[in-house]
Amino acid sequence: MKFAVLSTSLDPVSRSRWMAGLTAAQLGADGYDVTLLDLRDTPLPPFDNDTCYAHPNAELYHRVIGEADGVFLAVPVYNWGLGAGVKNLVELTGSTDPERGLHGAWFDQPVTFLVSGGLAHGYLSHGAFAFGLMTDFRCVVSPHFVYATSAEWAADGVPGKWLARTVERGVDLAARLRDRPYRSIWEV
Repeated sequence: MKFAVLSTSLDPVSRSRWMAGLTAAQLGADGYDVTLLDLRDTPLPPFDNDTCYAHPNAELYHRVIGEADGVFLAVPVYNWGLGAGVKNLVELTGSTDPERGLHGAWFDQPVTFLVSGGLAHGYLSHGAFAFGLMTDFRCVVSPHFVYATSAEWAADGVPGKWLARTVERGVDLAARLRDRPYRSIWEV
């Protein structure tokens, strides 16, 4: 199976970036084909629904997401919502435009969230974004997600068992949905 692990924080010492790297390492060690893309290393332009598609990394993200059997989405929480990087990523890779040969990469994807937040009571900060993925793209969002504050880390870059369990459950969800015979499109 193929997995996309996407790190969307632009913070140089991001905990969600740690989770993305650790998730990719666990998936690789378990023998899965994994692609880790990090917005800091492989940036995207601002979404303008025009020239952004010509950016050299736009096609890469679109292809990696579209070909994946499951997506692990590592995101930071700022101001009670997800950081702007992930919204920009989904806007650019979710576009469907027959004239450009685009079909939204997110349709029907199993998505597991790896969320890094500052306060424990913000654990549902990704909820509205997850709902958007479900309704716009028919994503199947795993109910098993990580919401980790600094208190959940044994040390910098060293998670507890919570991350490994979440990755295992994300893989299980993707495996169960892998052979679905349909492909969703924009529907009203």
